[in-house]
Amino acid sequence: MKKEADVHPDYHQVKVVMTDGSSFVTYSTYGKEGDEIHLDIDPSTHPAWTGGDQKLMDRGGRLSRFKKKFEGMF
Repeated sequence: MKKEADVHPDYHQVKVVMTDGSSFVTYSTYGKEGDEIHLDIDPSTHPAWTGGDQKLMDRGGRLSRFKKKFEGMF
């Protein structure tokens, strides 16, 4: 098997800046050494990462029909 020198991307330190201004340093293949990544969505407050309020919506009675169909099963 032939070995190639440049098969792996450059892995280096970058600074991640959160929406509230706080930051941390991590390793990434993004950009080049010392670049900053500015986040548009803050994972410390966004419901996708915090498991925020989840609401079960009943559109057109689908949930009601499902519950009625399977109410005696369990």
